[in-house]
Order: sequence, then structure tokens, then C-alpha cells
Amino acid sequence: MTNPEPSSILASLQDLIDVVAKLRDPDGGCPWDLAQTPESLTPYIVEEAYEAVHAIRSGDRASIVSELGDLLLQVVLQSQLASEAGHFTLAEVAQSISEKLIRRHPHVFGDVRVADVAAVRANWEEIKASEQEPTTTPLSDKLSSYVEKLPPLTAAMKISNRAAATGFEWESIDGVWEKFAEELGEFKEALTTPDLAHQEAELGDLLFTVVNLARWLKLDPERGLSSTNQRFIDRIQQMERFADKPLAEYSIAELETFWQQAKQRLARGD
Repeated sequence: MTNPEPSSILASLQDLIDVVAKLRDPDGGCPWDLAQTPESLTPYIVEEAYEAVHAIRSGDRASIVSELGDLLLQVVLQSQLASEAGHFTLAEVAQSISEKLIRRHPHVFGDVRVADVAAVRANWEEIKASEQEPTTTPLSDKLSSYVEKLPPLTAAMKISNRAAATGFEWESIDGVWEKFAEELGEFKEALTTPDLAHQEAELGDLLFTVVNLARWLKLDPERGLSSTNQRFIDRIQQMERFADKPLAEYSIAELETFWQQAKQRLARGD
């Protein structure tokens, strides 16, 4: 597939901008779009981002195009509302990210030489730090920003990485495994009490330790959990194919038989 002409790309983007402007036009626009605020639209940014990720992982070209379009719409919508309020425009958004990319890739747009991906990442973080005002912000405040802005599992990985970078780290993975065993024991002990808050706290400690294990092993916990979720659904789907009545009407022993059959069939690629 050949790349489209730049003029065609710009024309398509302008069409989207014009459509969004029309939807927001007080004279004949859409009542729903006119009722939106930057804050009311923020849940859709998260939702569309997750749907775009799902489409990319599926490999379905049409779905990827559609979901990336939905995500792009959120950028254009936010920029349209900001423009109406006199805050900034879509042009400023695009210019800002272009300048940032050029600034943080001196090995592409300048004369800096890098040996590998690790060097690129190190340069990126160094340049990013230099762009920020000198600050004495405590580490705890920086870590809190992850909790405020990211889903819990993503935040846990970010917090783990940042803490390790400051030296708050085990000497070897053996220490992480020992911590895992410790937290598992504390979680089991908490389950013997009626204190639900304590049980959840210990469960959180155990999950955070699993995240640290993933970091040490260079594994992506979100991708791993997403894969497990999908495998579970695939197996349930297979079980439903074996069944001739709703699964809830079978005994646990029968369901276990179906489960094992489903695992075997999926393992064979049937």
C-alpha cells in the first residue's frame, strides 16, 4: 500500500475539523455535542484509548482504522472546545508535540550519536528532566501523580520503576521472591480475620509484589493479565459449545470436565 499524498492527509484532517466545528455550532449543531465540556469528555478519551489498544492487538485493519479515528476525534473535540474558550487550538497541540519529538530525538534531528535503544531512552529521560523547572518535589509527590492519573496496574509498574531508579531496590530477584512469599503469607493470615479492609490491603501488597517480579523479569503485567482474561473467555466459549444447557445448570464436577476439554481443544488449536 502506497502512502497517501500529504495534501490528501491534510484534506481529510480538515474535513474532520470542519465536522466537529459543525457539531459544536450553536446554530444547527448537535445538542449532545453542544452540551459537552472538556471534563465531561474525559471518560471517552480513556475508553477510546483502550478500544484502540484492543483493536491493534486483534490485528483487524478495519477495526484499527475505526478505533484510531474515534481516538483522534477526542483530540479534535478537546481542541475545538479549548479554541472556543480562547485557550489553545489544534494547531498548537500539533506544533507542541512536533517540537517535543524533535527536541527529544537529537540523534535523529541533531548530531547526537546513540548505540542502542537503552541509550535513546536514557537521552529521552535526561532531556525531559532538563525541560522541567528545577524542583525539590518529594519522591512521594511524584509517585502520587501516577496514582492520580493512571489505572492501578499501570500506576504500580510506574511506581515500582521510579522507586527502583532512586535506589529503593532489592539486590537480586531472590529478594523479590522472598517478599512475595512474605506477602502471600500475610494475605492468607488476613483471610482468617473478618476485617475486609485488612484483607484488601494485604491483597494489594501481594499484587504490588507481583508487579515487582514482572519488572525484574522484564514482563508486561498488563499484557499478561489481558492475555489471561482472553484465554478465560475463550475457554468459557468452548465450554458453551460442549453444553446443551446453560452452564449454571451443571455441577462443579461437570464444569471442571468441560474446562479441561476446552483447554485441550484450544491447546490443539481446534
